[in-house]
Amino acid sequence: MMKLTGYSLPASSTPIYLNILKKHSIFSSNIFQRNPTKSRGPSTYTQRDQVLADAVMVAGQYLPPWFSVAPMMDWTDNHYRTLARLISKHAWLYTEMLAAETIVYQKDNLDRFLAYSPEQHPIVLQIGGNNLENLAKATELANPYHYDEINFNCGCPSPKVAGHGCFGARLMLDPKFVGEAMSVIAANTDVPVSVKCRIGVDDHDSYNELCDFIYKVSSLSPTRHFIIHSRKAMLNGISPAENRSIPPLKYEYFYGLLRDFPDLRFTINGGINCVDEVNAARRAGAHGVMVGRAAYHNPWQVLGHVDSVIYGAPSSCITRRQILEKYQVYGDSVLGKYGIKPHVRDVVKPLLHLFYSEPGNGLWKRKADAAFQNCKSIKSFFEETLVAIPDSVMDSPVAEPLSGRDDLFENIDSLLPTPYKLSEQEVLYA
Repeated sequence: MMKLTGYSLPASSTPIYLNILKKHSIFSSNIFQRNPTKSRGPSTYTQRDQVLADAVMVAGQYLPPWFSVAPMMDWTDNHYRTLARLISKHAWLYTEMLAAETIVYQKDNLDRFLAYSPEQHPIVLQIGGNNLENLAKATELANPYHYDEINFNCGCPSPKVAGHGCFGARLMLDPKFVGEAMSVIAANTDVPVSVKCRIGVDDHDSYNELCDFIYKVSSLSPTRHFIIHSRKAMLNGISPAENRSIPPLKYEYFYGLLRDFPDLRFTINGGINCVDEVNAARRAGAHGVMVGRAAYHNPWQVLGHVDSVIYGAPSSCITRRQILEKYQVYGDSVLGKYGIKPHVRDVVKPLLHLFYSEPGNGLWKRKADAAFQNCKSIKSFFEETLVAIPDSVMDSPVAEPLSGRDDLFENIDSLLPTPYKLSEQEVLYA
């Protein structure tokens, strides 16, 4: 067996599936039936992929995080993760960042923040904070929810986080604290822990400073997995959105870390938009790849190829109609679960990108805006809006993968920074 930290795979990397047959409900709502005047014919999905679409790893194990969806505030909520898991069975999903204080102060209302369906595994809880006691309590309170990993946010550049709260990306300036925080988190959970960070902050953006951070955190804690957003964070003068585009990508820093810290595991993040580019990053040596906004703004094309192109699983041939059938059941079951929330708009929000660049997409969004004003259920919302989408779009499996940029990691070995050397001060952390 080939061993990875926290994971075990056959040397061939061929997935081993335990096929679990599940009964898929047939919904009677007319919105999910093809035009009755058209020939329906047998469904490839129901004939061939009844089993494969619900395949899980033997003994509850999951494939390694070769592909993960980035934690994104206000986006990677329970609704989005439900949609993402309907499209991809193997992508690793992350929660939005939850402040440790929120978990601690809402300890009598935790389901609203931490609950999720078992189908969302593998799933990672991302927490943020700068108080060791609250980080310990939050981790302990999250344990009954059985997340597969706990991730600590050291990369968010939002002023709400990095400024007033003094956590997020600003914590990269205090690696000693981050090491202590990771030790506290690890001491209060039985699952792996990881750090998500930038390659630097403001003027502290040299490769050696990044290495100092990685070295100190890994020396002071059990942390062995780092997710590296390959841009630095600029905390003064630009917005969080600009922090995703203005600081240049420096993939050579990421690949330098692979060379200089061979005993650690690194996931690359930033500027990677399709499975073609994910595979290019992995061929260049990345242990894993995290994709953010591309997986949210075009979930069908990006997530629809993860299982087959990244993990080598058979294509499910699932269609958007079949996904929406399942999502309707989920959506109507959660409306108003927490008082008046969530609303129809909250539940539908992740679906607004499901028909990205497809015929009928513009009309569908206009109908959605109108339907939000009066629809009280997901079923009624679909009845009013999905007539805008042609059957050919609703009933087709995902098209061929998008082509990636050929030069994204071209000659990366020739661009690597000078190898990291420990100074006498860093040796003290060993």
